[in-house]
Amino acid sequence: MQGRKEGKLAGVFTMDLNVFGDDRGKFSEMFRDEWFPERDWGKVQVNRSHSSANILRGLHYHHLQADYWHPLAGTIRVGLYDLRPQSPTYGAGEVLDISGDDFLGLFIPPGVAHGFYSVTDLTLIYVVDNYYDGADELGVAWNDAALGLDWGLPAGIEPVLSQRDATNLPLAEIDQADLP
Repeated sequence: MQGRKEGKLAGVFTMDLNVFGDDRGKFSEMFRDEWFPERDWGKVQVNRSHSSANILRGLHYHHLQADYWHPLAGTIRVGLYDLRPQSPTYGAGEVLDISGDDFLGLFIPPGVAHGFYSVTDLTLIYVVDNYYDGADELGVAWNDAALGLDWGLPAGIEPVLSQRDATNLPLAEIDQADLP
């Protein structure tokens, strides 16, 4: 790993991955436990997601699960919002673009709402530190104006959402007991 860069939200960071290449291609390690000394990756699940352009997934948040994302191909626009009341960046949001060409990893701690818009067709690999638990898969409306996330969508373009994500409530309507 070349470098860890803290994001605008406490605990969220990107990691520049070492890339080795020649005229035959490139190689990079995507994940190592030792890059995350503050995490216990004892329960690990690795997922691969494919999305067509103009798909929006999220915003999702978890109480018990951290995510580490690495796009393999394509470009995603990531939306992040800090829901953790104990965090110094509580109530702050951030939007960033990551491409498969960047060789960059993104760490998202529990309690940070996260989602992405596929700017192009996309293949995303992500590691989580807990097995999937539907009871810990919560959501907030991606387009809630109170979050202040500028997704930078082209005028007149409506992203495609899953039925579940389309019914996520605005933050003000979520039961406080369901928030981190």
